[in-house]
Amino acid sequence: MEIANNSLKENSVNAEIAFFGGSFTAIDRSYMLELLEATVPYIDKFKGIRISTRPDCIDEEILILLKKYKVTSIELGAQSMDDDVLCANNRGHSSKDVYTASKLIKSYGFSLGLQMMTGLYKSSFDKDIATAEKFIEIKPDTVRIYPTIVMKNTALERYLYLGEYDVMDIDLAVELCAQLLKMFYENNISVIRLGLHHSESLDKDRVAGPYHPAFKELCESKILFDKLIKLLNLSNLKNEYAVRVSPSCVSKLVGNNKSNIKRLNELGYNIKIIQDKSIENMELVLDN
Repeated sequence: MEIANNSLKENSVNAEIAFFGGSFTAIDRSYMLELLEATVPYIDKFKGIRISTRPDCIDEEILILLKKYKVTSIELGAQSMDDDVLCANNRGHSSKDVYTASKLIKSYGFSLGLQMMTGLYKSSFDKDIATAEKFIEIKPDTVRIYPTIVMKNTALERYLYLGEYDVMDIDLAVELCAQLLKMFYENNISVIRLGLHHSESLDKDRVAGPYHPAFKELCESKILFDKLIKLLNLSNLKNEYAVRVSPSCVSKLVGNNKSNIKRLNELGYNIKIIQDKSIENMELVLDN
């Protein structure tokens, strides 16, 4: 169990104490209480406590207990809303558990987060889109999206070598996750993580899968490129044009290794990017 963001700096009022890396409410109860008790002397220096857990490890008793210790945010490792996918991956819970736990969590006033994994064994592009649609129905405050990475000595590695499982390549994973991002953005749901954090174990034990250290930026770059192409198709401009974007989106519009610029050049367009603080994040304006 990893304890994150628990420094005691004076400005920690904007930070959270976080218990991640496992199913917090599924660990030994005495150990869970010991961890929560350890936060008591410091909790007023933070805006709250965030935990992650399983959808089938939430009930009213545990929520009352978490409320007592000033837990504010609960993230559920839903992973998929397709029961066949959940069963095939031995998740140990059903989609109904996700609905039930989410409703309870929201009724007790906690911030709800849902985590999903794309490209799981027995899943598909369409099934992952359907999971996002069901997440949107639930209306969580936050979402995390993790493309599936195959690690050494796992069932997925065995399925991969037996030819029973194909990982998504990076291009398809970016296409899928860009669409998921757009769906969540349009429904005012914050995506607080997209892609795995870099770690030594990830480098050492990764076998296959669409890992990239800046995966979210690749997806946002895809979204901006698609928006620009749509605008170009509606405009009368032929070759040279200027596009205004937020300063924070310049690198995303340019693309990894200038990939978007190169694609635009191949299509016969010369682009001039203008930084404009008045343009909202992930939006762009094509100058006539």
